Amino acid sequence: MKALCQTVVAFFLAAQGVFAAERPNLIFILTDDVGYGDVGCYGATHVKTPNIDRLAKEGTKFTDAHATASVCTPTRYAFMTGRYAWRQPGTGIAAGNAPALIKPGTVTVPSLLKQAGYATGLVGKWHLGLGEGPTDFNGEIKPGPLELGFDYAFFIPATGDRVPCVFVENHRVFGYDPADPIQVSYGKKIGDEPTGKDPEVKLKIRPGPGHFDTVVNGVSRIGFMTGGKAARWVDEDIADTLTTRAVQFIESHQKGPFFLYLATHDIHEPMVPHPRFRGTSDCGWRGDVIHQLDWTVGQVLATLDRLKLTGNTLVIFTSDNGGAIKNTYDDGTNPLHARQKPNAGLRDFKGSLYEGGHRIPFIARWPEHIPAGRVSTQLIAHVDVLATVAALTGQKLPAEAGPDSFNVLPAWLGLKTDTPARDHLVLQNNGQRPLALRQGQWVLIETGAQSRNGTKAAPGYELYNLADDPAELHNVAEAQPERIKRMSEELERLRTAGRSRP
Repeated sequence: MKALCQTVVAFFLAAQGVFAAERPNLIFILTDDVGYGDVGCYGATHVKTPNIDRLAKEGTKFTDAHATASVCTPTRYAFMTGRYAWRQPGTGIAAGNAPALIKPGTVTVPSLLKQAGYATGLVGKWHLGLGEGPTDFNGEIKPGPLELGFDYAFFIPATGDRVPCVFVENHRVFGYDPADPIQVSYGKKIGDEPTGKDPEVKLKIRPGPGHFDTVVNGVSRIGFMTGGKAARWVDEDIADTLTTRAVQFIESHQKGPFFLYLATHDIHEPMVPHPRFRGTSDCGWRGDVIHQLDWTVGQVLATLDRLKLTGNTLVIFTSDNGGAIKNTYDDGTNPLHARQKPNAGLRDFKGSLYEGGHRIPFIARWPEHIPAGRVSTQLIAHVDVLATVAALTGQKLPAEAGPDSFNVLPAWLGLKTDTPARDHLVLQNNGQRPLALRQGQWVLIETGAQSRNGTKAAPGYELYNLADDPAELHNVAEAQPERIKRMSEELERLRTAGRSRP
């Protein structure tokens, strides 16, 4: 650990002199539910992603990158704050009217970059709560992204399968009509359920898990919503709308430096590709929205090329958790979805503590600074972005900020160091227990640690050697009692210490 700290400090001092003066533009593309094997450069065999593949060809592809959670809200919390979401209760998958989960004044990625002179923008999915809750969408909506460091925000409050089905621009619903007030409720019906009809989009709900309450634009959603008809999005136009806004932000801030957090809706359910993408893959609408996502990336890259910003822009492409074949919505092409295996040979899917739940694609491109065509096996995670951009911009994090964020800039840049950027990582699903601990090639997964009748059951453990068994087929816990003891004690120490950053 001492050697790691020395490496980090030395590189931090070097970064202050070299990169802070350059102040590269930053674009962080966080996709939704895109699995480790869902893009061409990671081995996808049935979909084509030439623009994402271009990033890998011109930059570095990471093969051991992770979302710190296998579902959306806690991943986004960790990315924004540099703090594991399991340290704060109430950071599970948020309802569409949840209050703000991050307090104003918290050091975040955008607030840190704003402090360094960056123009900061959010376009896309937020899903970190708004207001003091339950959110009132009929007036000024705050606190929200602008109170956490963004200068501009155009966003989806939660997810495409949750109400409200409207965009918010800065502090207000975009296109809001005061004569048609919006009501949103989770768990309690309000008035009559609206029953929209759309000639292009007709998705039926398949029998099985899930609780859908409201039909908007012909698509069933979680939660109840009335009003706001003029402001409602059109599902097949979401990608176009968000891409246009992202391009406009880049154009408006081309003199730089700028930070754009582009959080796409694709490829989250409901998967509703624009008609021009339908049928372009042989994997149904799931494959088609992957093609749509790649188009979005292509539009961003083309804008950088056109404005001659490519050379001084660091672009990150990644996903908020592993992929999944979800058939909740029957779009008529569901039998084709599984042709594109989301997570390659990794075990399980989104929502799991196994590798398929949280190992994700992660590509970094910054011409002349990041090696082109390189593959890195370094262990990194989204929670590291805060400390890494601090180093990139020559800033020192306050002691209380980003308690779980490691400076992994040497890994991003392909620099040789005596020690790895990270020596461990804690992973979660959707709550505070169970957790998993990664150390080197080993991963310890808690089992049976859920709360039962107000008490916590004694956890059991699974143990896998990822070097020999990347698919996690062979649990070697019984053969490794000493390792189980050491790793479980370390996990408990990290759980109670309140921080893991050196």
